[in-house]
Amino acid sequence: MSQKKYAVIGGGSWATAIVKMLCENCSGIGWYMRNEAAIEHLLTEYHNPNYLSSVEFDIEKLNVSSDINKVVDAADVVIFAIPSAFVFSELKHLKVSLQDKIVFSAIKGIVPETNLIVGEHFHNEYNIPFENIGVITGPCHAEEVALERLSYLTIASASEENAKLVANALSSWYINCKISDDIIGTEYAAMLKNIYAIAAGIAHGLGYGDNFQSVLMSNSIREMKRFIKKRHKMKRNINNSAYLGDLLVTGYSTFSRNRMFGNMIGKGYTVKSAQMEMSMVAEGYYATNCAHKLNKASKKVARTPIIDAVFDVLYEDKNPKKVFKKLTERLD
Repeated sequence: MSQKKYAVIGGGSWATAIVKMLCENCSGIGWYMRNEAAIEHLLTEYHNPNYLSSVEFDIEKLNVSSDINKVVDAADVVIFAIPSAFVFSELKHLKVSLQDKIVFSAIKGIVPETNLIVGEHFHNEYNIPFENIGVITGPCHAEEVALERLSYLTIASASEENAKLVANALSSWYINCKISDDIIGTEYAAMLKNIYAIAAGIAHGLGYGDNFQSVLMSNSIREMKRFIKKRHKMKRNINNSAYLGDLLVTGYSTFSRNRMFGNMIGKGYTVKSAQMEMSMVAEGYYATNCAHKLNKASKKVARTPIIDAVFDVLYEDKNPKKVFKKLTERLD
C-alpha cells in the first residue's frame, strides 16, 4: 500500500476511473464530489450512479465527501479531474492551502478565466512550486479503464520522484504508466487533441471517409508540434504516446465525447443543441476558443489551419461544409 494519502477532485467519468486505479494500490482515498445524491448512492450501492456505473468500489478504501476542504486537507497528493471550464469557480470554495501538497492535473484543457494550462494556473494563482505540480495524460479512455482493458498513461512532472510516486499509485495489471519531464508539452497536447477530435467528428458528420481522416490526423500531429514548440521549446518526440497516441485514440474512438460533439455539428446540430444533447462536457469546445486566442495573441504565431477551421465553425457560426472544403485545400 502507498504511504501517501491521495485525493481526487471531481465526480465525472475520468475522476471515477482515477479513483478505480488508485483503489488497486491505495486506501484512505479522499474523493470530492459535489453531488450529494451521487455520494449517497455510492455509499449504499457501491458505484457512481452517473458515470462508469459498472465499476463497483470497496467503500472501505474511500473517504467520500462534498466538502472540498475536508478532502484536500487530509491528502498529501491531490489529483484534479474536473472540466477546465469549472476549475476557477470550483476552487473558489477551497480555503485549505495547496502549497504543501503534491498537485496533479488530469484536466485536459485551458482555464478560460486566466487562459493558462492548468499547471501554470496552479503555479500562478496558488503559488505551488512547479516541482510539486504534475500532469496525468493518456492515451486512455475512462470507459476502457472501467472494462479493465490494457491502457497506458503518461505521468509528467518536473520532479522525477513525484512522477514515479503517482505512476506507482496508478499502475496495475491493466494500467501501464510512463513518466515524462515535459509537463507543459504534455498538458498542451492533452488540450489540443480534443480540438482535433472535434475536427475529426465534424469531418465524419459531413461524410468524409477514412482516407480524409488519415490525412486530417497526420496534419493534426504536425500542427500540434508547431503549436507546442511556440509555447515551450524543448526536445520532445511528438510521436510518443502522450502526444500522437492520445491524439489518435481521441480522434478515432467511439468513446470520445469530443469526436461525438463534432459529429453532431457536422450533421447539422447547432453548438447549443449538441451541448444539450450530451450528458458530458466536450472539453474541446472551450479549448478551441482558448487555443485560437492564445495563438493569435502570441508574438510567435503558429500555423494552425485545423484549429482555425474548428474555431470558425464553433464560434463564428460559419457553415461547416464550406469551412472544411477550404480546409481540405490547406492540408497535405
